[in-house]
Amino acid sequence: MLIIGIAGGTGSGKTTVVNEIISRLKKGDVAVLSQDAYYRDNSQLPLEQRQQINFDHPDSIEFELLIDSIKKLRKGESVQQPIYSYLTCTRFSETVEVKPHKVIIVEGILCLQPEKLRKLMDIKIFVDCEADVRLSRVIMRDIIERGRDVIKVLQRYEDTVRPSHLQFIEPTKRYADIIVPEGGNNKVAIDIITQYIEKHLHDNP
Repeated sequence: MLIIGIAGGTGSGKTTVVNEIISRLKKGDVAVLSQDAYYRDNSQLPLEQRQQINFDHPDSIEFELLIDSIKKLRKGESVQQPIYSYLTCTRFSETVEVKPHKVIIVEGILCLQPEKLRKLMDIKIFVDCEADVRLSRVIMRDIIERGRDVIKVLQRYEDTVRPSHLQFIEPTKRYADIIVPEGGNNKVAIDIITQYIEKHLHDNP
C-alpha cells in the first residue's frame, strides 16, 4: 500500500491535483481520505459559536482518528470515514466506508502538520499557489457551497485563514518531497507523480 499526503493552502488546487492523479491511474486502485471529514464534531456548541471556529487551526481536526484510520487500512481493515457539514459545523450520523486500496491519498490543508501523520506517508506533496488566486477561489467556494456573503468571507480570510496559513500551513512545505506550483494546471508535475505511483504499483503488485 502506498500512502500519499497532499497538502496546501485553502483554494490552492489540492482537490484538482487529487482528481487528476486518480483519473490517470487504474480504476479501483485509489481511495481518498479527506482531512475535511475529520473536523471535530461541535454539536455541543450553539450554532453561532460553531460558525466562529477556526477551521485552519490544527486543533479543529481529530488527527487521532485520521491516523487510526490509516493504520487500520494498512492492516487490511475497512474504516468508517466521517461526513462533516460546513453548514452546521457538525458531523452527520452517517459515515462512508473506505476499503483498503493499493494507493491511499490523504488530502487536506494541514495533513503534513502532525509528525505522526507524516511518518505514515510514503510521498508528501505540497500544492503551492499565489495568495490572490487562493483568495478568489475561497470567495467563490464559500459563497456558492457554504452560503456565506462576501463581507464575511473576506473578514474570515483576514481573521483566521491568512494568519493560520502563515503559521501552520505554509511552514509544512519544508516537509514535502514534491512541491507542485499552479496546482492542477501543472501537468508536468502531475505526470511525474503519476509515473512514480505506477512504477511503485508495478514493482509491488
